[in-house]
Amino acid sequence: MSIALFALGGTISVSGRAGGARLTGAEITAAVPGLDGLGMPLDVRDVHAVPSGSLTFAQVLGVVEAASHAVAEGAAGVVVTQGTDTLEETAFLADLVWPHEAPFVLTGAMRQPGMAGADGPANVLAAARVAASRAARGLGALVVINDEVHAARWVRKSHSTSTAAFVSPNAGPAGRVIEGEVRVLAPPPRRTVLPSGAVPARLDAARVALHCVTLDDDGDRLAGLDETHQGLVVAGFGAGHVPASLAPVLGALAERIPVVLTSRTGSGPVLRHTYSAPGSETDLQRRGLINGGLLDPYKARVLLRLLLAAGAGHDEVAAAFAEHG
Repeated sequence: MSIALFALGGTISVSGRAGGARLTGAEITAAVPGLDGLGMPLDVRDVHAVPSGSLTFAQVLGVVEAASHAVAEGAAGVVVTQGTDTLEETAFLADLVWPHEAPFVLTGAMRQPGMAGADGPANVLAAARVAASRAARGLGALVVINDEVHAARWVRKSHSTSTAAFVSPNAGPAGRVIEGEVRVLAPPPRRTVLPSGAVPARLDAARVALHCVTLDDDGDRLAGLDETHQGLVVAGFGAGHVPASLAPVLGALAERIPVVLTSRTGSGPVLRHTYSAPGSETDLQRRGLINGGLLDPYKARVLLRLLLAAGAGHDEVAAAFAEHG
């Protein structure tokens, strides 16, 4: 039994060497005290040494596929080190397609290895402990940073520099690593795993736009969007509202492509039947928009693109958001 560790790029791998060379997975793990106490070795592999902002859906799905092979060959769990900028999105993408009981754990760092108080080693050790823990089995993809265990569905990066940047505002941490022990306090429920086999080949044909609604927004940037994109996520005000003048624009788009309604606030749900004025959630749903539930706009875009790449129609998209949102 082993832990498969896939090292990508990001802050955790910044070497400070001339030419911008990245630390390898072996170099990252060599700086982590306590890994020999896991009771199983690390199988370290280097992939996609790029900042997380440059990762693609196809690359993330490729890492998930490689991790699946590692589990099939006997790995007890998986750790992925990457940059934190897109960690909440890559974690959710992995969670949607991860079919195994073995933990799939993502981590990174907010401080470069050469900085005072670098957090990478502690995060890698905590992530490896979670990946090796029986308590974390069956929980899907998890983000482990700052000794906190977050469910991929809930986690968000809430600060640009703090080592405590990752939070789960709608649910709180799923668990914590305390004195080296993994304590799962609020296990997230598992939802239907989505198929991913043919998805990478269809991603280019599944373009999904994200429109953040702003004050006095007339929707001029949405003109012709259905000719260039196959789906749209709307980040609305508050509980899922837009200016009254924007509602018919979105309704017209919803007649041609799936349009998912989310909230730009960062936490809380899109309501379903509390407000009824033009541009309210009730009005927008009546015009054909799909309620995104508790998913933030970024995660809603991940789910919608994955569904469209898998060939889902409008009804299947609506059903998936009813379950995952």
